[in-house]
Amino acid sequence: MPPRQFDGTRVRAVRRGKDLGQKELAAEVGVSGPTVARWESGQDFPKGEKLPAIAAALSQPLDALFPHDGPPDLQLLRCDAGLSVAQAAAILGTSRVPVSNAESGRRRLSDAYVQPLAEAYGVTEAELLVAQDYSFGLRPRTSRDDQASAPRTIGEKINYLLQHGYVGQEAPSDEEIARVVNRHAGVTAVTTDDIVALRTGVTTEASDVVRAGLAEALQVDAALFQDDAEVNPAARELLEAIRFLGSIHRGQILGLAARGNSAGLSAEMMATINHLVGELKHKLPEVPDGE
Repeated sequence: MPPRQFDGTRVRAVRRGKDLGQKELAAEVGVSGPTVARWESGQDFPKGEKLPAIAAALSQPLDALFPHDGPPDLQLLRCDAGLSVAQAAAILGTSRVPVSNAESGRRRLSDAYVQPLAEAYGVTEAELLVAQDYSFGLRPRTSRDDQASAPRTIGEKINYLLQHGYVGQEAPSDEEIARVVNRHAGVTAVTTDDIVALRTGVTTEASDVVRAGLAEALQVDAALFQDDAEVNPAARELLEAIRFLGSIHRGQILGLAARGNSAGLSAEMMATINHLVGELKHKLPEVPDGE
């Protein structure tokens, strides 16, 4: 199915209203006449990247002829630019994998790919990054969000750490997270699909072993993955501080708090943040080995 709504009967009605034959429309779009016939009869659907050409051939606004639900994600941006996955990958000089992974919400685009892809799609880098968030099932942060409570569910915590904790570096994929969790547990405790289910909120429960493994995979204190009802005030304070600092410094501070990453921060800022993180972390309970 294309990322936009496609109604073959409507396309046929508009085409006939323009006195345009199926072969003529096919020539404009770059397909065969029988292909257009299958589209109009509902036997098949055009690829998403063909929709802009169909709308242009029929002199119709893209949004009017092929509406879509919700905000644009990466797939919609690519298709609206009239590009296939292979063509988008060629622009980046890479294989199809990075584009496909980002569109399916499995691995974010490398920083080096953002600018050329935004240019190819005819959007700003900021718009591309927002669309990427939607591909990962995340909504963009707003000023109201910055004042909201820290992430509470397991999925919210995973997504927040992935989104804000890896500025300037590649975040781990679902497969990599699952591998670290299983290595930490010493058994096959989760699959890649299990991590996806947690991250998307399909599953909201996880064993203590999996929670500890998630903390290991995302390099944060294990207390951060306790349930809200069980998390102690100090751990909640740490989460709130991480959220607040991350909102101010666009994720750089979260990386520092979680992994001690000092890249790009002044000595004065390092001293301030290290003091704050130290003040918060010393309040957390000791986590026994193996838990």
